[in-house]
Amino acid sequence: MSDPVNVPIDDDVIRLGQFLKLANLIDSGAEAKTVIAEGLVRVNDEVELRRGRQLFAGDVVVLAGRKVRVSNSRR
Repeated sequence: MSDPVNVPIDDDVIRLGQFLKLANLIDSGAEAKTVIAEGLVRVNDEVELRRGRQLFAGDVVVLAGRKVRVSNSRR
């Protein structure tokens, strides 16, 4: 798998469901709920089933072969 794409966040933390949408891995919150519940999302190489999981800079999220990394604030 290729290197992750960095996706900057505005705050120090973001919830997984919000990050999936920000990173354009999904189209809606409802889709986030579904893919997470089905065990299709990995965070730092572990399946994550909590939509509210807090992510911090450096965390790597994988969905459908696409790998993205939470990066430091845009500010």
